[in-house]
Amino acid sequence: MKKLLYQIDTDVHPAVFDNVVAYDGGADHVIGYGGVTPENVGPLVDGAIFTRAPKDKKNTAIFIGGCNIAASEALLKAVKRKFFANFRVSVMFDPNGSNTTAAAAVAWLVHAAPGQSLKGKRAVVLAGTGPVGQRAALMLAREGARVAITGRVAERTQAAAKAVSDRAGVPVEAIPALDNAMRAQAIEGAQIALATGKAGVHLLDESAWRDHRHLELLCDANATPQLGIEGIEMMDKGAQRHGKTVFGAIGFGALKISLHRACIGQLFAQNDLVLDAEELHAVAKTMVG
Repeated sequence: MKKLLYQIDTDVHPAVFDNVVAYDGGADHVIGYGGVTPENVGPLVDGAIFTRAPKDKKNTAIFIGGCNIAASEALLKAVKRKFFANFRVSVMFDPNGSNTTAAAAVAWLVHAAPGQSLKGKRAVVLAGTGPVGQRAALMLAREGARVAITGRVAERTQAAAKAVSDRAGVPVEAIPALDNAMRAQAIEGAQIALATGKAGVHLLDESAWRDHRHLELLCDANATPQLGIEGIEMMDKGAQRHGKTVFGAIGFGALKISLHRACIGQLFAQNDLVLDAEELHAVAKTMVG
């Protein structure tokens, strides 16, 4: 029986990246639907859950993507509401690659940390109001770090911090930071700095972290010049720079791709998985190193 993956996307055009990785992860056929909303997703889910016998439902799965994480989260809730009893299929939630990217970055940070623990360490997510930043902040908080998110717009930064705090069940600090100087101030006293800004946007000068007394770990999720953190190379994977352990986007990105593929494969092992941030983070920690 063919393994069918329905790629449901809130964007007009489902992401080609997700389509390619889905095939590489083991799907026999990937069927993409764009412009999907909570209001029109019902018939798609009905088609997925009612067509195969219980023992065969594991061969059908759903992947939810999209660039707007809030819209994608609403879509996930709508999909789950359609499930009942054994009429369900496994779902992977990774809008804009946010979960897999964040999971790979945080898994490497944990792996490289002294004692492989982030508990009690202060972690600052630079430009953390976007999908990757919010997911990374959540995972860092789950690891026991004291997390802060920076952003240029105070209201948006506060809203992102509150959303993460509500889900993690611990306080998350919001730090408005309009420029590199303010971001340099934001990392004072931090052991971890993770940059999750837009492609090509420079967030932190090398001079701000080169002689930093407390920083131990830095990670930059931007692979497009200019890089987010000056002084880190995109291929860095646990490199030592100025006495700190650093990771670049391509350096930890290999784990992101492997994680995405592996989790696609897991969808077809059973019909009741929901792979969201916490689940993907747990899988990433078993694959790192």
